[in-house]
Amino acid sequence: MKSLTSIIVFLVFLSGISAQNPAEHKKPNIIVVLTDDQGWADVGFNGATDIPTPNLDKLASEGIIFDNGYVSHPYCSPSRAGLLTGRYQARFGHDCNMPYDAENNASVGTPLSEKMIPEALKEQGYRTSAIGKWHLGDHPSLHPIHQGFDHWFGFVGGGMNYWGKPDGPLKTIVRNGKPVPQHELQYLTDDFTDEAIDFITKNNEKPFFMYLAYNAPHAPDHATEQYLEHTKHIEYGGRSIYAAMVNAVDAGVGRIDSTLAANGMKENTILVFLSDNGGRTQHADNRPYRGHKGMLFEGGIKVPFFITWPKKVKKGQHYKKPISSLDLFPTFLEAAGGQLKNETQLDGTSLLPYILEGKTSNPHDKLFWRSVGGFEYAVRIGDFKLYKSAYKNKTLLFDLETDPWERNDVAEKHPELITKLEVAYKEWDSKNLVPGWFDPHRKNVIKEEKAFESLRKKATGPTGE
Repeated sequence: MKSLTSIIVFLVFLSGISAQNPAEHKKPNIIVVLTDDQGWADVGFNGATDIPTPNLDKLASEGIIFDNGYVSHPYCSPSRAGLLTGRYQARFGHDCNMPYDAENNASVGTPLSEKMIPEALKEQGYRTSAIGKWHLGDHPSLHPIHQGFDHWFGFVGGGMNYWGKPDGPLKTIVRNGKPVPQHELQYLTDDFTDEAIDFITKNNEKPFFMYLAYNAPHAPDHATEQYLEHTKHIEYGGRSIYAAMVNAVDAGVGRIDSTLAANGMKENTILVFLSDNGGRTQHADNRPYRGHKGMLFEGGIKVPFFITWPKKVKKGQHYKKPISSLDLFPTFLEAAGGQLKNETQLDGTSLLPYILEGKTSNPHDKLFWRSVGGFEYAVRIGDFKLYKSAYKNKTLLFDLETDPWERNDVAEKHPELITKLEVAYKEWDSKNLVPGWFDPHRKNVIKEEKAFESLRKKATGPTGE
């Protein structure tokens, strides 16, 4: 009898092990929350004191804040192309936003030949969703449902009013290709959050990947009374509205976090938050960094950026070495159990050895940026960064260890470093394509710099009036 009891106990123990193992090896859910034109200092975890972002700050404290988190381009569409493909977008000629002065065909946008994160994760058994702003191809053949996403709710173009009022095919909210009646929409930031929660809570055993690309706080400046109430203490009207738009994102991410917790999903969900580029020229705050959206100064390419994964990532960390949005693809694929060796096209690197295993080397020895086929470019090797600036019409060099704010150009002191970084850039650029199309960035840069110099001249006194 005693022997029989021992056997039963042993079998129960084995069954417990069997039941636990699948949970231990269950693939994580993955969420990317991407904001649009949000400045470095427009979140509390990077020092904002005026914009209330309690939910984002809480999540950031539960994971790792990347103090040197870069995107691969200083403005919208190319940056998104790099993030979703894990490749420098110049590799496939996607240097520019889509032009708006003509109807764009299937050659304008990220081509279907480029593998995106959702396509790789579907191979690992994931269900996938894109919600919000797309901006990676206007032509219907380039929409999310043809790029690996099972579910798509949002709009195609670069900017849209926040009330969901249709304004042509690029500015119409669609669900899986079908226009959504406007009476079903309230305020897009909230609508995107609602759709995200609905997708998360679908009765489905598969893990999910969600790309939640809010269009906030991109212009136009629209906010509800609810969020404006939270920023009424900001006396500068434009900043107050902008802040309300950021606060709406914060509230949405808080609701998503609560949904994950209530459904027992939070522990094994990877959540990444970042902006697509530096903050816009009006109302955003990129301090202490120089520059803004469109520039290759730090303020144009360094963004608020964190990752949480309660099951594996220790809370309360800051990671100071440079990382890139290009790293998200390989990081997610490795977390999902995929084989990185099979994705030889990737320019990013998995961050898991660095954030989970304590690997001490740099994830990247070199980082590169190219705008409009080399009209502007930058390269960072170690702590030195070269910037061929069309704004300033000169090549600048900064030592980011001693001058992270890029106030002091040391190009004249280090001609050998200029040569080294230019050679590295040319070698990298030799593997890129010429831009497949062009946007007005060149013209806008020249116009902005002239206005900048004109204002400075007027400030010198009566002769400048």
